[in-house]
Amino acid sequence: MLVLASASPRRKELLTQAGYQFQVIPANIPEERQPNEDPTTFVTRLAREKARFVFDQLVPHPQQDPILVLGADTIVVTPEEILGKPRDAEDAARMLRLLSGRTHQVITAVCLISEEATEIAAETTSVAMQTIAESEIAHYIATGEPMDKAGAYGIQGYAARWIPRIQGCYFNVVGLPLALTASMIEGQLKRQTEGTAVAPPASTL
Repeated sequence: MLVLASASPRRKELLTQAGYQFQVIPANIPEERQPNEDPTTFVTRLAREKARFVFDQLVPHPQQDPILVLGADTIVVTPEEILGKPRDAEDAARMLRLLSGRTHQVITAVCLISEEATEIAAETTSVAMQTIAESEIAHYIATGEPMDKAGAYGIQGYAARWIPRIQGCYFNVVGLPLALTASMIEGQLKRQTEGTAVAPPASTL
């Protein structure tokens, strides 16, 4: 049984697009960065904590399929700071001004937890953004689209008009690197089917 430990509609859509059947059980954890925590450590920790939070709520039944919980977290990284979801419209405008006319990085971490093991990896994509006028920022925020997204924009929505190029996985920017995630899921499912323990994976960070 595959469980998505996220309330993100975009991750749900992407996982469905990839052909998986799964349940959704959102994780409720604090998403605060620890002192001196670097971006990759921060995002992988959150992905792990989300998956663990949900996994610990599920008690495997003898007649039930093995449980596999998928946790993920996405951050936007600039030289000045790590951007999560905006607190309000003012914070969203501040984030968009920071990204305007510059290239930033988007990091998504993916964690899979089963009874046998925990696997975690992260993907980074560079995103170039055109200069955005103040009037465009105001209009975009008025649509409501930025408010639930890391960095206050969605590459799959209205903000696509400002992004001339990316380097790396597009789906990673949306919120779930599909090729990486599918590879991890298929590996775990195969090992569960074969009834063998999962060996510690090589680090992809």
